[in-house]
Amino acid sequence: MLERLPESIRPNISTDILLTSLYETLYMVFLSLIFSAVLGILLGVVLVVTRKGHILECAPVFNVLNPIINILRSIPFIILMVAIIPFTRFIVGSAVGMEAAVVPLVVYAAPYIARLIENSLLEVEPGIIEAADSMGASKAQIIFRFLLPEAKGSLILSITTATIGLVGATAMAGAIGAGGIGNVAITYGYQRFDNATMVITVVLLIVMVQGLQSLGNILARKSRRR
Repeated sequence: MLERLPESIRPNISTDILLTSLYETLYMVFLSLIFSAVLGILLGVVLVVTRKGHILECAPVFNVLNPIINILRSIPFIILMVAIIPFTRFIVGSAVGMEAAVVPLVVYAAPYIARLIENSLLEVEPGIIEAADSMGASKAQIIFRFLLPEAKGSLILSITTATIGLVGATAMAGAIGAGGIGNVAITYGYQRFDNATMVITVVLLIVMVQGLQSLGNILARKSRRR
């Protein structure tokens, strides 16, 4: 496909390289999203229900978890990725490649998702929780049948925002041999002064981000209509 372009605007990469890099980016984004979303939602719920005045108020848990999440969120991804190499090697047996990149991506994204989930859940009207409690609902029922469903639209947008953040983070994952579109942009575009490759990779990332955001908006809109 790329080989059919006029020579003056033809990038110095093959279609196979571009498709491989796209696959690598999607692999890292969605695999890390699964793990970080599960962990982030769990942490976000715990942050909300253990805070003062909530249904499972527990100051020790909140006061320990809250600063840990703040600390992890304050570390730039490229530094975090290098700092936890021993942990990454322990988990996947290697510090290089796509699987190795997933570990720091999860550690990076989970606290971010936790904060987004926390903000979404705090938007739920306290009256809904009070009404559920007055009807005799258990703590688990309040969380899973009232709190989370009421925040569903906002939760979808939060996960969408986190997914887009992961797309950006994968661009730096090339530093540990993970590949991806960002790695192609740096290796073939920037370092080889190939402007056509830079433009193509940027366009691919823009299309990917716009597609994810549009999908998130549609799903959030449908959930709010129900």
